[in-house]
Amino acid sequence: MSTNLAERVANKRAGRSAVPAHRPQQQPTLAQFVQQLRPEIDRALPAHVGGADRIARIALTELRRVEHLAECTQESFAGALMTCSALGLEPGGLSGEAYLLPFWNKKVRAYEVQLVIGYQGMIKLFWQHPLAAGLDTHTVFEGDEFEYEYGLAPVLKHKPARGSAKGQPTHYYAVARLANGGNAFVVLDLDDVEAIRKRSKAKDFGPWATDYDAMARKTTVRQLFKLLPKSAELARAVAHDETVRRDPSPEGLDTPGDYLEGEVIKPTAEQDGEQPTVEDVPTEFAGWPEAAEPPATGGE
Repeated sequence: MSTNLAERVANKRAGRSAVPAHRPQQQPTLAQFVQQLRPEIDRALPAHVGGADRIARIALTELRRVEHLAECTQESFAGALMTCSALGLEPGGLSGEAYLLPFWNKKVRAYEVQLVIGYQGMIKLFWQHPLAAGLDTHTVFEGDEFEYEYGLAPVLKHKPARGSAKGQPTHYYAVARLANGGNAFVVLDLDDVEAIRKRSKAKDFGPWATDYDAMARKTTVRQLFKLLPKSAELARAVAHDETVRRDPSPEGLDTPGDYLEGEVIKPTAEQDGEQPTVEDVPTEFAGWPEAAEPPATGGE
């Protein structure tokens, strides 16, 4: 309250209350927060990646598209966005490089962002290693000719069937070739993939629900990476995959994120339906096209 009597009388006559001199400012929305992060994003991006405007636009699109994402804490959202920026990955499901998923933290009673590195993101980072010479990952179907054996003389043979003879998936595998002549492979059957999927917080929705085949192949790639030399970027991606990062500073990238007890929030609306609108979109982004999902094709 004002200590000036004349001011208090004037406020009373005008029918308004005195405004505290140190009223705390309203916290910006995540859409406004993305705008504020643009200089930090620009500094974090590798030289070969496009500017901060593109990353900011994709992040805004995700805020509009993914339910509850706009309600997440600023610290976790900034941490996930800065991780994507430093690794040179696009933070949206359209590219398949990385996914931003809302996560309900039971301890703090708030939504936080869990970063899931996608199949395409893992492969993209593998190719940045100077020893990378080749990486293949495939799905094996019932009708395929498939044989593999580990040991001192490992064997991997796969001859895919064609058309309707394929049947259902039975295995997933990944093969890497190195410039020094080395190679390695990993094979997972459906039980192996399912055991890993069930340990994920987002086991029944998110990319596991919409892109199961890609996530299964990513799982084999991630298991294969345990046997290979990794670049600094790939090692960081593996450390931050499916975690929550609350420290958006450059130093936070070298600290693995947290695995917490809680649940990833399953959207209540259909992905192709109308999503809630993010309020207070910064004027700099007005009229920018959003990264739309590919149009749905007629199913069987």
